[in-house]
Amino acid sequence: MTTLAPESTAPAPSPPPAPVSTPPDDDKRMTVVEHLTELRRVLIISLLAWGVATVAAAVFNGQIFHALERPLLNVLDSSKFISKVPIVTSPTEPITIPLKVALITGFVGALPVILWQVWTFVSPGLRAAERKFAGPFIGSSLLLFGMGGAFAYFVMPVGLSFLANFLGGNASFLPDLNAYLSFFTLLIVIFGVTFELPVVVVLLGVLGIVSSKKLRAWRKGIWVGIIFVAFVVTPGADPITPTALLIPLIALFEASVLVLDKVFKR
Repeated sequence: MTTLAPESTAPAPSPPPAPVSTPPDDDKRMTVVEHLTELRRVLIISLLAWGVATVAAAVFNGQIFHALERPLLNVLDSSKFISKVPIVTSPTEPITIPLKVALITGFVGALPVILWQVWTFVSPGLRAAERKFAGPFIGSSLLLFGMGGAFAYFVMPVGLSFLANFLGGNASFLPDLNAYLSFFTLLIVIFGVTFELPVVVVLLGVLGIVSSKKLRAWRKGIWVGIIFVAFVVTPGADPITPTALLIPLIALFEASVLVLDKVFKR
């Protein structure tokens, strides 16, 4: 007679609990007070960087001022104008003009520090996949802004010569130094900002808002938009400056579409 072994009543081992996934950024959440404290830190460091860069620019104000004035002096030297130097129309301008030049140059010099501080403020709210693009995007932004400003510096004499000689011998050209510097710095900012077009296009592609295929399909409309913007944002009334802006912008757009397609596969 065969005796059956008693059935085991021990419960089967339960599977180990699945690890609880915690969002990687939960430990970086801050309260409103902490956000305000961080914002104050960013503002203080940015203002200090601007102040230090402004002081450094003031030390080299003569060299900076000469570099900014050189395109105008070249136009005056190459033309049959009575005045070979710009004029000032206010007793305070010999002080206010160098101060304005130092402040603008200081801000440009402090821009890497300011952008980095802005990044440290917004980065805790981004995912890890988004953070890895920060360095390339900030570096590209600074490089493209510098390229735009440098391009404006070399384009300026051509447009300025056209404007100065437009009336021929019917008027004497006496350029106001303050107005010239305001015009020149505005032109540099416009070229620098519009040269950020590839950063904007690639960023929109990385976020999935546009793709290289869509951009190629919209090419004609985007080209028309670039031409329109170039003629609207440039402060001069000459046709040379906007033409000099739209040509590199179209080239930068095409390059950004290529980068989006070949590098980011979007």
